[in-house]
Amino acid sequence: MTSWPPHPDSLTRPAYRSLVQAVEAAIQNGALKPGERLPTQRQLAFDLHLSVQTVSRAYDKLIEAGKIVGEVGRGTFVRAASDDVSLPFVSRKTAGHLLDMSILKPVLDHAHEEAMQRVLRAIARAVPTAVLGAFRPVDPGGTSSAASRRWLSLCGLDLDGAEVILTNGSTSAMTVALMTAAQPGDLIVSEDVGHHTLRPLARYLGLRLQGAVTNDGGICPDALEEICSREPVKALYLMPGGLNPLAFTMSERRRAKVVDIARRYDILIVENHAWGPLQDAPPPPLAALAPERVLFFTGLTKCLLPGLRVGYLVVPDHLGSAAANRHLVSNWIATNLMAEIATRWINDGTAEMLLHRQRLALGDRADFAASVLKGLDFHISPNGLQVWIRCRDVQEERRLVEETRRKGVAVAPGASFAIGPHDRNPGIRVALGGQTFPDFARGIRKIGDVARTVPEMI
Repeated sequence: MTSWPPHPDSLTRPAYRSLVQAVEAAIQNGALKPGERLPTQRQLAFDLHLSVQTVSRAYDKLIEAGKIVGEVGRGTFVRAASDDVSLPFVSRKTAGHLLDMSILKPVLDHAHEEAMQRVLRAIARAVPTAVLGAFRPVDPGGTSSAASRRWLSLCGLDLDGAEVILTNGSTSAMTVALMTAAQPGDLIVSEDVGHHTLRPLARYLGLRLQGAVTNDGGICPDALEEICSREPVKALYLMPGGLNPLAFTMSERRRAKVVDIARRYDILIVENHAWGPLQDAPPPPLAALAPERVLFFTGLTKCLLPGLRVGYLVVPDHLGSAAANRHLVSNWIATNLMAEIATRWINDGTAEMLLHRQRLALGDRADFAASVLKGLDFHISPNGLQVWIRCRDVQEERRLVEETRRKGVAVAPGASFAIGPHDRNPGIRVALGGQTFPDFARGIRKIGDVARTVPEMI
């Protein structure tokens, strides 16, 4: 079977399996191109004289196999071979030729190097047994547990009736949280500008993903309510604390509205708090407002040190066993050496010292960026790692990315973060950390100059 669509007489029983084979063959021989939109299930069922249930089953099998992808509100598409992750940052091949302001990293200085040297010397003098040979989680309720709870308290979370799982950073925690909150076929709702790995991760886990309209205050409660009223939503995935590419911080009032909707429709919430306690006096986390239904995770890489791959996943008590099992099959345990360093830094005050330095450094850079970008449409979150520069349309966004790269600076396109239609929030994300201050200043000036001239070039 090499043509598309197949003739109804060419399908054999079971029909769903024959249809799966027909789609796979059409993709392989090029009759179906990557990114091409497939007919709706109802239309294809009519054309092939099949039931909608048969076509739906075939589409489900193709999604599980990674051949096609369904996007709520848009349709079903042939999956591109290279669409695993639409990276917002530059590849290693081109990174050396560009000033990379596309990837979020903290500001590093001599204090980080000295702190790491001290802790490694201390560990080398008396290597803990757990660092050398532990295959299972150790120190339940001990110093490691106390450290994690101390760090989480800085994030505004006082734990009561919750489980804490130590993970290899926020990405690991995010995966475990989604695996715990939803099953294949479930609908997940997120901001329509969200985390760049959420789309592919949802696809790999067989989850349906829909972006809800989002503005400067976060996900719009009315838009969320409208989605929930149409069909069952299993979980929300939200970044309410400045981490979102749009650089907003969701107000306490809007958080309360979102929690109210989640409770009325019995929806779990996955809260991405990967920046940790970078912001001064932020609103309470969603996990503090609704501990019974929020899976909260945070980490140390964005606020302290990129190589310190340690994360904390907090789940309601009734989901503790499920989350622990999913962490077991995906990671087993967190890396012992990294966990040991994190525990020592939190307990001896090093972590808070580095956090304080990070807040000051990012505050200075935010002030400088605001002065350079004055007159443009942009937004910076308090002590945040990024600035979002809005564009009038997708064409302006694309040209702005191209022109800044031509000037030697890499920025992240808004397209990499689009969960809903890309044209809702065109713009670019610019990282404030990761560079020396002179390089950062040079880069932000170039970006400002390009942003002022690009509209005239279109």
